Amino acid sequence: MQTVQLLAASLLLAAASAAEPDTAVADALRENGVDVDKYPGLKDKSKESCVQLCAVLASVIPNHTIVKGPQYDAWREAFWSKQQSATQPACIFQPADAKQVSIGLLLARFAGCLFAVKSGGHAAFSGSSSIQSGLNIDLSLLSSVTLSSDKKIVKVGAGNRWIDVYKALEPHGLAAIGGRVSDIGVGGFTLGGGISYFSGEYGWACDNVENYEVVTADGRILNVGRETYPDLYWALRGGGNNFGFVTRFDVTTHSQGPMWSSSRLYTFDHRDEFLKALTEFGHQASDDPDAALFLALGYNNGTFWGQVQMEYAKPVENPAIFKKFIAIPAVTSVAGIRTLSNITLELKKFNPNGFRESWWTATYKLDYALLNYILDVYLKELEPIKNAAGILPVVIFQIITPRTITRMQQNGGNALGLSPSDGPLLLLNLSFRWQNTVDDDAIRKVLDRIIAESDARAKTSGLYHEYLYMNYASQYQKVVPSYGTENHERLVEIAKKYDPQEVFQKLQPGYFKLNGAPNAGSL
Repeated sequence: MQTVQLLAASLLLAAASAAEPDTAVADALRENGVDVDKYPGLKDKSKESCVQLCAVLASVIPNHTIVKGPQYDAWREAFWSKQQSATQPACIFQPADAKQVSIGLLLARFAGCLFAVKSGGHAAFSGSSSIQSGLNIDLSLLSSVTLSSDKKIVKVGAGNRWIDVYKALEPHGLAAIGGRVSDIGVGGFTLGGGISYFSGEYGWACDNVENYEVVTADGRILNVGRETYPDLYWALRGGGNNFGFVTRFDVTTHSQGPMWSSSRLYTFDHRDEFLKALTEFGHQASDDPDAALFLALGYNNGTFWGQVQMEYAKPVENPAIFKKFIAIPAVTSVAGIRTLSNITLELKKFNPNGFRESWWTATYKLDYALLNYILDVYLKELEPIKNAAGILPVVIFQIITPRTITRMQQNGGNALGLSPSDGPLLLLNLSFRWQNTVDDDAIRKVLDRIIAESDARAKTSGLYHEYLYMNYASQYQKVVPSYGTENHERLVEIAKKYDPQEVFQKLQPGYFKLNGAPNAGSL
């Protein structure tokens, strides 16, 4: 209890320092039509400040604040993971435009109220886009999708999910570089990097943003591009939510029609075959940028299995680059020519809401022996928890190709710290879901051991890479420092320029901070 009290006290102290200076914040609010002198209760910086803030928001922007009740409960339940659903904010604020976002942020600063921002809510751990007893800013009303007259740029509100974007673009024969599961939010996905089916040709989602509409810590609304604010533009390409609230992403489009997709399920006795097929694919994938896949290995109902999900950006049946996977006898096989939106809806079936979730990540140089070792560690460490209620422990392997990393260098490069000479890289994602809180600690320890043992072997084999993919990382992993010393230091300096009071480091305790893992959160 004493530890909890000390943590709460330290967070309040940090919040108070981030809220200063009050005069500048009050002036910015007045410019937005909010006279804080009418609300003296906001100034006390106490544990009740968030309650006061919620009342003020409901007054100055009517019908956009949700407090306790059925609508509040339904909103919480809509999170992907149970850990996020369990948090209870003081209120939920749903701004309709960037100006309202600015007002909400400035009022939170003035009150010293901790906050979190939610785009799609598809992160696993508590505090990612939720906040206990603080202000939850929900961007879901920022849902416009507007195609430019020349159809080269689509302006996407940060509250959209990728299915909304794809359905808007498909009638025009277009697509954007976005998520592979229908209900993933545009905001967090893009700010963390964003792997797409089309990344072999175009890079990641963050590499295809031409302009960001951003609300900075002082309440300004900036249009951030390579020519306008080049330092902030670079930082937003992988730097997460450490620099401001992005309210709109202006992203490039590309021509895209129906494409080939296939999912094949294997018994585990074909393990060597599908690991060799993955290794061969990884070394060849740069030669065929239309190809994308991930290999998942898992356990449920007493059975270990392997599943490959393959996509090809053209309507070509059984592309040659996938021939090794296609040759492996499958228990089930589904394949066909489909639209992008339909493919993402199919994958949503494998990612249902309502479970406890934990994701962890690591990056290594691609190596068949290391793949086998990681799988052996997984099989060994899984034993103590494999009968936990509702357990579905999955290891997912993906390839980051040299061609993809080369595409990351466009428009001045991104913040991730990857070089084409690094590849091909193996991106590891441990994705575990289960039912009961009683199993949390045991599952966390298993996940931690799998990563630790895999890292150790990779280091001794000269295959280790420090990069951690933000969108797959756990709250115990230090993502931003993994981008390399030079990029990390540059990100810190940019944050000092645009957020000298460290508002997004101190008042926004969840998700990945510039100098380490999230400040708060549990499995």
